[in-house]
Amino acid sequence: MAENRISANLTAADRDAVMQAIATIKEKLPFLIDLTTEDRRTIVKMGDKSRAFVSKALEVATQNPNFLPRCFDIEEMRRDLALYEALYPVLLSLTQLQELVDDTCMASGSEAYTAALAVYNYAKASGDVAGLDSVIDEMGRRFTRRSKKKKTEVVAG
Repeated sequence: MAENRISANLTAADRDAVMQAIATIKEKLPFLIDLTTEDRRTIVKMGDKSRAFVSKALEVATQNPNFLPRCFDIEEMRRDLALYEALYPVLLSLTQLQELVDDTCMASGSEAYTAALAVYNYAKASGDVAGLDSVIDEMGRRFTRRSKKKKTEVVAG
């Protein structure tokens, strides 16, 4: 059997408390937006190298507003930068938490699946346990593959 990396329980009460905490986070951030895939692909992105550039541009705009068009909103730029700076540590914390949850979910799923494979293989190998044939057949369907030839015939026919 493979190494057991995780052995834990998440009670329904604790899961509900976590879900409520997530709901509270969403409630406290009502301005969050959902970008489309196209938006994510085409939007200009600010990274660590751009932060100093943006701060310097805001300083220049604040000290020299006369060269900017009247429609340029320095205060909106200031709010956008302040929101970015306020959200950035939240993003880092949530990213770390998401990675931990993802890794734990992946490891626990892997361990459960590895154990299930062992049960299936032991059941197949025993062969003489009454009443297991139909269950073994049902479990074995997980591994049956449809041939490409049959799919091609269905599409062509």
